[in-house]
Amino acid sequence: MRYLLAIDQGTTGTTVLVMDLEGRILGRNHCEFPQHYPQPGWVEHDPEEIFRTVRVCVEGALASAGLHGKSIAAAGITNQRETTVLWDRKTGEPAHRAIVWQDRRTASRCEELRSKGHEPTIREKTGLVLDPYFSGTKLEWLLDNVPGTRERAERGELAFGTVDSYLVWRLSGGEVHATDVTNASRTLLMNLHTLSWDADLLALFRVPARVLPEIVPSAKVIAHTKGMNVLPDGIPIAGIAGDQQAALFGQACFGEGDSKCTYGTGAFILVNTGRRPRQSRFGLLTTVAWQIGDEVVYALEGSAFTAGAAVQWLRDGLGIIKKSAEVEELARKVDSSEGVSFVPALAGLGAPYWDPHARGILTGLTRGTTAAHIARATLEGIAFQVDDLLRSMADDLGLPIARMRADGGASANNLLMQLQADISDLTIERPQDPESTAKGAAMLAGLGAGLFREKEQAARMSQATSVFRGKLQPSVRDDLRQQWADAVRRARSAPAGQA
Repeated sequence: MRYLLAIDQGTTGTTVLVMDLEGRILGRNHCEFPQHYPQPGWVEHDPEEIFRTVRVCVEGALASAGLHGKSIAAAGITNQRETTVLWDRKTGEPAHRAIVWQDRRTASRCEELRSKGHEPTIREKTGLVLDPYFSGTKLEWLLDNVPGTRERAERGELAFGTVDSYLVWRLSGGEVHATDVTNASRTLLMNLHTLSWDADLLALFRVPARVLPEIVPSAKVIAHTKGMNVLPDGIPIAGIAGDQQAALFGQACFGEGDSKCTYGTGAFILVNTGRRPRQSRFGLLTTVAWQIGDEVVYALEGSAFTAGAAVQWLRDGLGIIKKSAEVEELARKVDSSEGVSFVPALAGLGAPYWDPHARGILTGLTRGTTAAHIARATLEGIAFQVDDLLRSMADDLGLPIARMRADGGASANNLLMQLQADISDLTIERPQDPESTAKGAAMLAGLGAGLFREKEQAARMSQATSVFRGKLQPSVRDDLRQQWADAVRRARSAPAGQA
């Protein structure tokens, strides 16, 4: 019984890994599930479909490892954050489909709260901004718009949670209703300083306390499996963290100033800020990185909404590549973008701009511009968005960020990694296996179950193997940053609908 099970429940699918204590992956399985779009701007998941993929993937990962469930010493969960689930405590039946983090249906409610002057208090208490991204207004919407739910919630008949909480409840046979502190910190309902649900915030969002899960540390035996055909009863669920925090932990970013970037559909950067929360002057989010025992570590977070999605647009929208992986070979056909800039603001711009009305824009085109120049400018645009965030983080910390760890599917692009190192003048370390998120969940589970004595022992599961170092002359870097700044200015003044 020396193996760890990591459940990585993501936005489009679930991945389950079986690992040994050295971090070797012995078994893996991935299952996708449907996305539901009831109307423009709305995104939903069926919680039952999510749990079905978890069951199937657990069974498949164990089979591929050639192991029985009795071999598992502990299980960890990492999950898409902010996605909001409401279900019946007795039957487990969802009261409604889950409202996904991407969903924008509560934008007008956020604007209403902002216009009434609530955002400064929310930001001070939670570290977050008023945005439909987070769970608070999603839960309020469910209680207000699904008949009978508010009354049932007030009677204690319904349970709310992010996906981690729902999975713990299901895996434990309905015995445990809990969420870890990293996920709770994404709800707009938890006080970042007390690490507890905030009565004033609950009143503001009109959320009855009886619907809320218990907030627990990220590494602790929280529950035990019960009633699962694919797993025996009694396996400890001992680690939970939201996906980006799990990746930070899985990359062993344990020191203040350590940072990681997950390059996926978007790019998500977290930097460890140590034992106290820091407010950002640039609109970055303050969040809990993890809690192990009494040790609470915080982070600053910034997001580039469009990263790998920009490459998908080259593939699906422009048709200049057939597969996303072809973008690197195409971009390498030229030594530079020859003055072409692409600001991939296809879904607006996040920090440090926070401009939802910005639009994607290509500038600097000439008769000599080729598909290769556009491909290279796309990779540069991804890297420049990340650079904006890194420089903002360094200013907030008062510390230079000289090293960053990278993971996620797009981090396999060697040219993108080198461009990032050049543009940001730092060293990038990339692990051999990109599954940092699931690995972080496994590391936390190992700590929570006592298989590791300390996080530094767990860190042997995470090792970087590829290194990219910045090579650009400072004057060249400055010129490129100025070109980018000019393009961003144009993107922010672009007429609505321009892309």
